[in-house]
Amino acid sequence: MRVVIAEDSVLLQAGLTKLLSDGGFEVVEAVTDAEALLRAVGEHRPDVAVVDVRMPPTHTDEGIRAALVAVGYLLKDRVAHVADFLDALRRVAAGGTALDPEVVSQLLVRRRADPLDRLTPRELQVLKLMAEGRSNNGITEALHVSPSAVEKYVSNIFAKLDLAPTDIDHRRVLAVLRFLGT
Repeated sequence: MRVVIAEDSVLLQAGLTKLLSDGGFEVVEAVTDAEALLRAVGEHRPDVAVVDVRMPPTHTDEGIRAALVAVGYLLKDRVAHVADFLDALRRVAAGGTALDPEVVSQLLVRRRADPLDRLTPRELQVLKLMAEGRSNNGITEALHVSPSAVEKYVSNIFAKLDLAPTDIDHRRVLAVLRFLGT
């Protein structure tokens, strides 16, 4: 059975590749984003694709949106029981679909259209430090990253929260207010 894996974590991708190969599956390609998934599915025509729900660039629902385009898919958030995972994969390859119940429940209860959902975990960490009153230099020291990385995170936060530059608003304050829920 031919499989494409879509997982942005290199370690998880390697683990899934080994698990599936040892389980008798042929992993034809492993990719790290939804666009590459669609290309790989089109090129290899696998029997099944194992797709991480949260993938770059926003780590929200890119995986699920790409999987809906592919035929025969298994959506996973994490693999807790190897035997259950391999059984689900075999059901998918036989023409079904398997959804991790925990993933589905998380997707259903997720806040609708909340711009904070667009932020990556690192961007949320930066925004939390901004809410604590840290400057860019303070964030640089706290996260042990370069000043340019912090500037990039802050810029991404502004873009994802739809905070365009203006002469009358302070975007940093508005971002923190959104984070605090006011």
